[in-house]
Amino acid sequence: MITDLTYLKNMSGGDTEIIKEMIEIFNEQAQEYMVEMPRLLTEKNYHLLGKLAHKAKSSISIMGMSDVAADLKTLELLTKNNEETDRYQKIVDNFVSQSKIAIVELTDIATKL
Repeated sequence: MITDLTYLKNMSGGDTEIIKEMIEIFNEQAQEYMVEMPRLLTEKNYHLLGKLAHKAKSSISIMGMSDVAADLKTLELLTKNNEETDRYQKIVDNFVSQSKIAIVELTDIATKL
């Protein structure tokens, strides 16, 4: 499992409806981010890529994906000054692959709640 719902369960007081709703929101946002991040990277729009990484970091953190959240924080900081642009692709690719796995995991969890 790449997700850890401990924080979400604590935050929601274990309310399964809230957990399901948060999973649904995450799945929708992640789908959007998985399209937008590679597009912004291709366009070399690093300013907006950094802003999107910041936004995505919150959703990723709530789902307990701390390694991916740390990568997104790094991306956010690097894009502020267009530093180490050669690292961006790997971070975006990892975000996309991990998000795909997370969506499958979380969808399965939500159906069992």
